[in-house]
Amino acid sequence: MCSSCSSGSSSTKSWIVHGIVAGAAVAAAIGGGAYLVRYRKFRARVVGIIPARYASSRFEGKPLVNILGKPMIQRTWERAKLATTLDHIVVATDDERIAECCRGFGSDVVMTSESCRNGTERCHEALQKLDKKYDVVVNIQGDEPLIEPEIIDGIVRSLQLAPDAVFSTAVTSLKPEDAFDPNRVKCVVDNQGYAIYFSRGLIPYSKSGKVNPQFPYMLHLGIQSYDAKFLKIYPELQPTTLQLEEDLEQLKVLENGYKMKVIKVDHEAHGVDVPEDVEKIENLMREQNLS
Repeated sequence: MCSSCSSGSSSTKSWIVHGIVAGAAVAAAIGGGAYLVRYRKFRARVVGIIPARYASSRFEGKPLVNILGKPMIQRTWERAKLATTLDHIVVATDDERIAECCRGFGSDVVMTSESCRNGTERCHEALQKLDKKYDVVVNIQGDEPLIEPEIIDGIVRSLQLAPDAVFSTAVTSLKPEDAFDPNRVKCVVDNQGYAIYFSRGLIPYSKSGKVNPQFPYMLHLGIQSYDAKFLKIYPELQPTTLQLEEDLEQLKVLENGYKMKVIKVDHEAHGVDVPEDVEKIENLMREQNLS
């Protein structure tokens, strides 16, 4: 692991390993031990795509905001480059200003249409335009410039080890103060590590109406990976009732009966949602001696 990763990285690794081991158990049950020997050939070619758009109601031009001397999109790209499972990384954008910036620091760029409704649809369009074929697509959130490369590797390997899943993602512990924040998406999983539900509300909900300090609530992290074949049909799936009510694209996957693997990681989520978050990120980077 690189020196720029946070001090909590050792526990991050242990939690990721726990999730991958659970996936390995499922894979072994489905395909036998020989599958585990060959799993690296299953969904082997992996591309990381960083969706980036200029227009944003809360923070216009967010990918280009300066964070300690570098555009945020560059800091995200540099972190993603440290992941060992990615064969290629591209930025998918609909704005020439972002594209020019990314080419300037060395990233490949795929131009996508302005009509993409979310990052998943932008990843889908970008995948169709790539010259090479890939088995797994990782949607890397461009507004979390401190994403840990181990998390990227973790969700890729969990998807490789779960042949019955078409999607994988990561969660971390939810802070009590974020329990009722609708911008903090919560998640519940089953005993095999597959997602049951996502919500902007607190789940599970205590009948007392208060946060239970003893319950291990989970916060969904935005990073997610998809089986490339599934991603090709994703836009054809009609929006679902739950998806529209919660405004969460993951629910369209679950409501259509597809399985989603979840790993739990020890990670401080430091996303940039509004301009005020930039100063928080910069202060954190200074504290951790990150440049």
